[in-house]
Amino acid sequence: MSTLILHEFHHSIFARFGEVNGAEVVTDYGDGLAEHAALRESAGVLDLSFRSRLCLTGADRGRYLHGQVTNDIKRLGVGQGCYAAIVTTKGKMESDANVFILQDEVLLDMEPGLTEKISKRLEKFIVADDVQIVDVAPHYGLLSVQGPKAEMAVRALGLFGDVPAKEFDSVKVSDGMPGEIYLICHARLNTTGFDLFVPNNALGAVADKLVAAAKVVGGRACGWQAFDVARIEAGIPRFGVDMDETNLPVEAGLEKRAVSYNKGCYIGQEVINRIRSIGHVNKELRQLRLEGEPSVLPVKGDKLFQGDTEVGYVTSVVRSPGLKAVVALGYVRREAGPGKLRIADCEVRIAE
Repeated sequence: MSTLILHEFHHSIFARFGEVNGAEVVTDYGDGLAEHAALRESAGVLDLSFRSRLCLTGADRGRYLHGQVTNDIKRLGVGQGCYAAIVTTKGKMESDANVFILQDEVLLDMEPGLTEKISKRLEKFIVADDVQIVDVAPHYGLLSVQGPKAEMAVRALGLFGDVPAKEFDSVKVSDGMPGEIYLICHARLNTTGFDLFVPNNALGAVADKLVAAAKVVGGRACGWQAFDVARIEAGIPRFGVDMDETNLPVEAGLEKRAVSYNKGCYIGQEVINRIRSIGHVNKELRQLRLEGEPSVLPVKGDKLFQGDTEVGYVTSVVRSPGLKAVVALGYVRREAGPGKLRIADCEVRIAE
C-alpha cells in the first residue's frame, strides 16, 4: 500500500487510516459526523494525494488528448478544464478524468490505482505524435476544500490574488513559493469547492494553513468516509464503484457532463453516437432512497425487484445523516415501470 506523503501530519491531528485501491487514505479524524457536517455546511479539507495524476506534455498534447476522451478538449484554453471519460473502441469506460489545461501541460486527475493502466492506454495510440505521458504524483500532491464556505477558506489562505469562479478554471502562484501552486475551481460535491495542486515539498505547510483557514469559517479536516457519504447523498458516481469497465458513460449518467457530440472523432465515438441516435440505454444509474430502517444495509450487487421481476442492482449504500435516511446509487433497467422497487425487506424509491 502506498503511504500518504502527509501521513505524519495527519497522524498528529488524530487521523485514522484506511485503504482505497491500494492507496492509503485518511478514513476520519475521530468525528465522522462533524466532518460530514463541515462538508455540507461550512468547509472540509481533504488530502486527495492518493489519487492518480498524469501530465501530458509535448507540442501535440491537446490535439492528441482530444482524440482519446469523450469531451471537447480543443475548445479549452489555458486555465480551463472539463470532466471526461476514457473509453474503449466499444464505448466501455476505462476511467473518468478531470482534465485541466495548464500553460505547458495537460493534467489528468483520476481515481487511485489507475496510473499504470491509463498511461499504457494513452501510449498505445501514440504514433508520430509529440506527446509524453508523465506520472506527476511523486512531485505534486492534491489538497481539496469542499463546502459552501470553501471560497472563504481559500481566501483566508492569503496565497491567491484571484480565486477562479467558473468550474474547472484555474490560477497559479509561484512568487515566493517552492514551485508553482495551482488553484482550481472544482466542486466535487455539487456545492462549492477548490482543488490545490501543491509541490510535495510545500504540501505540509499548505495543508496546515488550509486546515487553519477552514477552522476560521467553522470547518475542519475531513476524511474519506465523510466525503464518500456526501458524494452518495449528492448522487455522484465513482469509477470503480458505481461505474466500471462494463458500463457505457451514458448508462452512468455522464452524458451531460462528460460527452460532446460535436467534437469530431475520438476512440469509442461511433458506439456512443449510435446510442444517441437510438435514444436510450437499457439501464441507468439512479439515486435511490430506502424507506424505513433496514436491519442490515444492502451491499454492492444486491438486486432490485419490482414485484417478482429483477430490475436492477445497487452499487453504493450509506446511512445519510444529512437526509436522515438510507440512500444508495444503483442501476435500474429501462423496462421498470412507475412505482416502488424493493431490495431485501425494504421498499425503494427512485429520487427525482
